[in-house]
Amino acid sequence: MERTLVILKPCTIQRGLIGEIISRFEKKGLRLVGAKMIWLTDEILKEHYAHLLDKPFFGRIKDAMEVCPVIVCCWEGVDAVQVVRTISGPTNGRIAQPGTIRGDYSMSIQENMVHASDSIETAKIELNRFFDPSEIFDYKRLCFSSLYAIDEV
Repeated sequence: MERTLVILKPCTIQRGLIGEIISRFEKKGLRLVGAKMIWLTDEILKEHYAHLLDKPFFGRIKDAMEVCPVIVCCWEGVDAVQVVRTISGPTNGRIAQPGTIRGDYSMSIQENMVHASDSIETAKIELNRFFDPSEIFDYKRLCFSSLYAIDEV
């Protein structure tokens, strides 16, 4: 089973769409194994967006991500990274297909509702950045046998 990080961005919190966004991942069959609300600090944002530090728009991203707390989530499932990215849609909400989170709720490249890890390797790094091991839970999901064929897990 893969695990991946999703951050519900300040635009999601401000628009009151927390439950709607989380329910998309739940309805798909992903298992929420960690979640918490946090304020992102300058230090965390510089680490998380290190690949964008030298871009002229980094300050705008940083300011937008500090408007209010965010909710960081750890989702688990078969091919969780790709499943989450498919549900989220492309970064630019204006071109995201209807039915995706960004296609339904975003008109922006920046204010695009969620951050989703882009690879298994990145997910591991990002999950370690935002969660202590004691904050990730393993529990039995009673509907598990209805989500996957026995040879898929």
